Amino acid sequence: MIKRMLPLLIGLSVCSVTLAQAVPAAAQATTRAIQTTTTVTTWTTRPPAGALSEDAIKSAIASAGYKEVKGLEFKGGVWRSKARGGNKTWSKLAVGPVNGRVYPADAPSRLNADEVKAKLAAAGYQNVKEVEFDGGLWRADAKTARGDDVDLLVDPNDGSVVAKSHD
Repeated sequence: MIKRMLPLLIGLSVCSVTLAQAVPAAAQATTRAIQTTTTVTTWTTRPPAGALSEDAIKSAIASAGYKEVKGLEFKGGVWRSKARGGNKTWSKLAVGPVNGRVYPADAPSRLNADEVKAKLAAAGYQNVKEVEFDGGLWRADAKTARGDDVDLLVDPNDGSVVAKSHD
């Protein structure tokens, strides 16, 4: 057994010495740039700073009249789950990570697409397009005042931004 392991250990030692050598400065800068680009261009996989805890999200769901929360996970900028409502049917929910508001997927919106565009424009977003109501929240593409492309999730009742991700 030791005779079989010896070549493997020698190979791993040689590889670790090779990899431990200093990486050129140009390669380090490239690595940092790629990491920065990756983290800014996608929806976060974790709740943002200042977000409510998972227990607080469960409490918000319970306060909205739902029970038996299943599959609670942070996905696509908001908390998503299924929960049993007062009529004992299961509903898909989205929950704002900071505001804790519960958005049932099958609830109608108080705002229409034009009103959502107007609310986003008033909040400083430009070139608002592809506004679509989906899963209890409005989705929209827009530009920030600095010209950065962003994807937005918008509250269907007041037009406030629930979550955003850089394109």
